[in-house]
Amino acid sequence: MSVFNSSRLLGRNVLVTGASAGIGAAGSNVILCARRLESLKAVAEACTTAHKESGVKEGGNFPIVQLDVSDKQQVASLLDKIPENLRKVDVLVNNAGFVLGVERVGTIADSDIEAMFSTNVLGLISVTQLFVKEFKTRNAGHIINVGSVAGREAYAGGSIYCATKHAVNAFSGSLLRELVDTNIRVTEIQPGMVETEFSIVRFRGNKAAADKVYEGLQPLVAQDIAEEIVWAASRPPHVNIAELFVMPVNQASPTINYRGGK
Repeated sequence: MSVFNSSRLLGRNVLVTGASAGIGAAGSNVILCARRLESLKAVAEACTTAHKESGVKEGGNFPIVQLDVSDKQQVASLLDKIPENLRKVDVLVNNAGFVLGVERVGTIADSDIEAMFSTNVLGLISVTQLFVKEFKTRNAGHIINVGSVAGREAYAGGSIYCATKHAVNAFSGSLLRELVDTNIRVTEIQPGMVETEFSIVRFRGNKAAADKVYEGLQPLVAQDIAEEIVWAASRPPHVNIAELFVMPVNQASPTINYRGGK
């Protein structure tokens, strides 16, 4: 994901899970968390370079924390791994999540089911619980959950992934209602087709199969979603973008799209 300027995020501390694909906000300090350490290092370097080129003086710290959100012990010790001067997190972006396979019910491996739920649902909830306690003490903070069009409409071959993203949608909605008497904001970003490593992981490394998912149309790219996240986070304090549904112009649902050529 790329860089997007916003004066309201200057000097703010943003923590992003699943950040090995990269996200940065110019003027913010971004704590990058993911399982893959080498990828995190590359993202941190890219964020540092982008911040220098922006000429913005505020922020510019991009510490990395190796984190598997499905590991409860790692989540419990997360705050201790964040530099002390950045532990007052202003924005939490729950971006960690993935899909495995296109098998249908009856043929889905238990390990795939457990892996998707452990990361997409249980991991997201664990990290949110960790930070919402601190947000409540300050009566401030913003929780941004990355959902999916799959959390709005189910489709064949995606039963488990759709179930996890429907859970994220329900969790986000409940959290929004639970925090209505606070100044804590809750946002769910719901992307449609986004060309990242997502489909390569789904097809277990088969890039040819992954490329066919986007064949004939122009999908979203990671930068598009990064900009929507930063836009939502940079609204005035009294404004909350509860849901933001974003799709390519030639997609209308998980199964309805136009492939007339890019």
